[in-house]
Amino acid sequence: MSGATTSYGRVIGIGSYLPKDILTNDDLAKIVETNDEWITERTGIKQRHISDPKTDTTESMAVEAAKRAVADAGIDPAKIGLVVVASTTPNVLFPVLSAAVQAAVDADNAMCFDVNAACPGFVTAFVTAQNYIKSGMVDCALVVGSENLTNYVDFADRGTCILFGDGAGACVLQADPDIRYDAIMHAAGKRRECMRCESYMQKGVEKTEEFLKSNYINMDGQTVFKFAVTEVPRIVEELLSKSGTSADEIDYFILHQANRRIIESVAKRLKQPIEKFPMNIQNTGNTSSASIPILLDEMKKNGDFGNEKKKIIMSSFGAGLLWNAVLTEL
Repeated sequence: MSGATTSYGRVIGIGSYLPKDILTNDDLAKIVETNDEWITERTGIKQRHISDPKTDTTESMAVEAAKRAVADAGIDPAKIGLVVVASTTPNVLFPVLSAAVQAAVDADNAMCFDVNAACPGFVTAFVTAQNYIKSGMVDCALVVGSENLTNYVDFADRGTCILFGDGAGACVLQADPDIRYDAIMHAAGKRRECMRCESYMQKGVEKTEEFLKSNYINMDGQTVFKFAVTEVPRIVEELLSKSGTSADEIDYFILHQANRRIIESVAKRLKQPIEKFPMNIQNTGNTSSASIPILLDEMKKNGDFGNEKKKIIMSSFGAGLLWNAVLTEL
């Protein structure tokens, strides 16, 4: 329509869920050849939350995070028009996790679908929801990231078992004509082999020891590290240029919590103080698509956003290879 105002979604509610069980670096040292100093120096991780198989499924964690986000938003869930759940580790293939979330929060008028984009999943789902809001199809959306990564970790592989934890995070978006928003998404499928996890359910595949190992997370850590420290600052700079924004205007750079050294490298490349790069990786490990919303929830509870608008950039990267960045306001 001529003269119509374009709206994007403002984050009006945030929630998260972390399993109560914690696996410390010292605990891991009893399982595999490693130690706290080695893990901390290379990753910044001190502990990670581990799901209880009796109580913490990917679905149940997504539901709990979503309930908390909707409660924080203080809205009638009937107003939610879209539910998107990002997950690489669903406990059921269908029905989609988003249908369970929709039912649990009584968002009976919402359309639902899931997104599988590995660690960049939440930002991918966030961008998708923003485009639905921009199009006018919905005014309110619920975006969730939920992961049960320790189900896919080989605890004999010290290169991966030290990295990952479980949890879920969620945000409610409400259309707002005054919100600032922009985004960029990239992919490099020709580099996909450096992070891989095969499905067990394949016909005609002999279940050899080698194949069974492929059903766990397999990663070329050095390649992924080099990719992240190169491409994350580059896409952030690209987004800043596209949006006509300087790095100094950004209050917080909220990056995927994969490795402290990656985050420190991005801060150095962007010539920004490390204080603008909040981290909770020391307590959560890498929770994949859940990492950014879990961090957002922690920051809100800590009072980091206050009463004034905060400009933030969210950026994530992972298997695919995929990477993305979003500029918005909280």
